Amino acid sequence: MQLVDIHQVSRSYGPIRALQDVTLSLEPGTIGLVGNNGAGKSTLLKILLGLLPPDTGGGTILGFDICRAARDLRGRVGYMPEAAALVPILKGVEYVTLSGDLYGMPHRDAKRRAHEVLNYVGLGELRYRRLEEYSAGNVQRLKLAAALVHDPQLLLLDEPTNGLDPAGRQSMLRLIDDLISETGKSLILCTHLLGDVERLCEQVVVIDRGTVIRSGTMTDLRQRIANRFELAWQEPEQGRGYREALTAAGVRFTSSFDEPRATVVVPDDWTTRRFFAVAGEVGAVITRLMPEEEDLSRVFFRVTDAGAPAPIVDPPTQDVAHGN
Repeated sequence: MQLVDIHQVSRSYGPIRALQDVTLSLEPGTIGLVGNNGAGKSTLLKILLGLLPPDTGGGTILGFDICRAARDLRGRVGYMPEAAALVPILKGVEYVTLSGDLYGMPHRDAKRRAHEVLNYVGLGELRYRRLEEYSAGNVQRLKLAAALVHDPQLLLLDEPTNGLDPAGRQSMLRLIDDLISETGKSLILCTHLLGDVERLCEQVVVIDRGTVIRSGTMTDLRQRIANRFELAWQEPEQGRGYREALTAAGVRFTSSFDEPRATVVVPDDWTTRRFFAVAGEVGAVITRLMPEEEDLSRVFFRVTDAGAPAPIVDPPTQDVAHGN
């Protein structure tokens, strides 16, 4: 069974088109949903959770219809929202218990599980502390505990490291990594931090301005770029004889640095042996020659207009809750 199988899903907020004809077929496992702020990531998560109906299109998640089975989905999916969504008068264990109640658990079971998951995320000693006394890092752990209380099959995590300092971010990533390893749960991680996705996820979906523009495994997307190399060299005297000789041979320099080092694109009929042959002609010595590897960051900037402002925005959580 596919984890997610949706077709032609669109969603608008008045004149603003948040999602446009999104089609996805994802296997169970760990999936990163990445995109610029306002790309439509949170809207897609809420549709998958059954909180928002799509304007058009449909499909399934965990085999349940996203348009008709919202109650069943919320019993099997754990959602960690980006916004804090805390009730300040509550204590930690009361908040997580309330989450279990809302997921449909019997109250006694919800209370028992609240203690278990608070211990699991490292908040056992803070379970009776009021929520307004929690640090930002502990609030994120508390939200994760609330998402886990009913032992869901799938976790939807919306910016789980948002607002954390570097140490807090690494601690949260270790916690999620351990959770995946120990439980084997499927996970959809929604974030604009590409490093989080590279660390945790096996599959990745790139969304830009409401449209899915790339999806696949991390291995497929982080592929070797044909005809691109990282090159460094030394010359016997000051000058650019090797650079000029390579340029004359059809090599294109795409980036350069202060020292004799560059990223180059070679012609289709080029062989690596020719780097050394040209170096020998001008008396240069090659000190580094490596095919360029494309990581997720380069994929993202290659396939999206990452520097441009995106007109599509996800609405504030409170507006969605009130149906505005």
